[in-house]
Amino acid sequence: MQNSSSSVLNGSSALTAGSKDSFSNALTKNTVAVLVWLLLSGCNGSMVLTFLKHSLFYENPRYIMFVSMVINDALQLSLVTALYVVSYIFRKIHASVCCALIMTAVLTTRSTPLILAGMALERYVSICFPLHYSHMCTVPRTLLLIGFILVLTAAPPVTDLLITAVHQPPSFFHTNIFCDHPLLFRHRSIYYKNCVFDGVYLSFVTLTLLYTYCKIMVAARAASTGLASVKRARNTVLIHGVQLLLCMLTFVVPSLQAALISLFPRFSLEIRYVFFLLVYIIPRFMSPIIYGFRDELFRKYWIRYLACRSQRTVRVRPVLLKVNQ
Repeated sequence: MQNSSSSVLNGSSALTAGSKDSFSNALTKNTVAVLVWLLLSGCNGSMVLTFLKHSLFYENPRYIMFVSMVINDALQLSLVTALYVVSYIFRKIHASVCCALIMTAVLTTRSTPLILAGMALERYVSICFPLHYSHMCTVPRTLLLIGFILVLTAAPPVTDLLITAVHQPPSFFHTNIFCDHPLLFRHRSIYYKNCVFDGVYLSFVTLTLLYTYCKIMVAARAASTGLASVKRARNTVLIHGVQLLLCMLTFVVPSLQAALISLFPRFSLEIRYVFFLLVYIIPRFMSPIIYGFRDELFRKYWIRYLACRSQRTVRVRPVLLKVNQ
C-alpha cells in the first residue's frame, strides 16, 4: 500500500509520459472538474460566510470544527483541481511552485481524517458526558486541537522537503518538472517514513470512530430521554465513518489504479479521471450534507443567508420636498 503523499496527486496527474488525451476529451474532463469546483466552492463559501455572520456559532465547538472542515475541504479541492487542470495545460512547471502546491495538498488531505476524529469525539462527549460538556469542550480547547492537527499533518511534508533538500542540489528546485509527488520527493526514505506515519495515524482515527460510535450506540439503548439527539449523534458519527472510508481510498487508489491500467491500458486516462472524481471530488460533498442540511440550526441560518443573497436590494433615494410657507 502506498502512502497518501504519493497518492494525493495520482488522481490529478492526468497525463503520463506515453499517453495524451484528445482535445475534446480533455476539454470535457476539465470543464466538468471546474464546474464541480465552482459548485462546491460556492456552497462552501456560503457556509463559511453564514458561520462568520452569526456570533452564536463562535461559541459552539461543534460548529468551529465544522467550519474548519469546510475550509480544509475547499482548499484541498481547489488545489487538486488546479493541479489537474495544470497537468493538461503545462506539462512541466517550476519545481519550487510544484513543491508549495504538493505540500499544501498533502497537508489538507491528511487533515481531513483527524478533523473527523475530533468531531466524533465532540459528539461522544456531548452524549455520554452531557454534564461535563461545557467544561471539556470549550472554544480555546477546540482551537488548540485544530492547531495541533495542523502541526501534526504539516510535519510529514516538511520533513519530505528537508530530506529532499539534503539529498538534492539547490539547483533542483529551479528546474521544471512534471508536478507529481514521486518526481519531486524522490528519496526512498520518504516513502517508508510516510508509510509508517499514515499507518499509525489512520489506525488511530479508525479506532476513535469505532469507539465513539459504539459508546453512542450504548447510550442510545440506555437513553430514556433525548433519544432523538442521541440518534442524530449516532448517525453523524456513522457518516463520519463513511467519510473516513472515502478518505482512505487515497491510500489504496495507487495500487488499484495501476492494476486496472495494466489490464486496460487503452483506458488509462479514463481510469485516472474516474478515480479523480471518486477520491477527490465526491467526498467533498459530504460536509454540506452533514451540517448544511442535517443540522437544523445551521440550516435555518444558511437558508436565510442564501435567501437574502438571492433577493435584489432596491435602494430608495430620499427626495427633499419644498414646503410653501
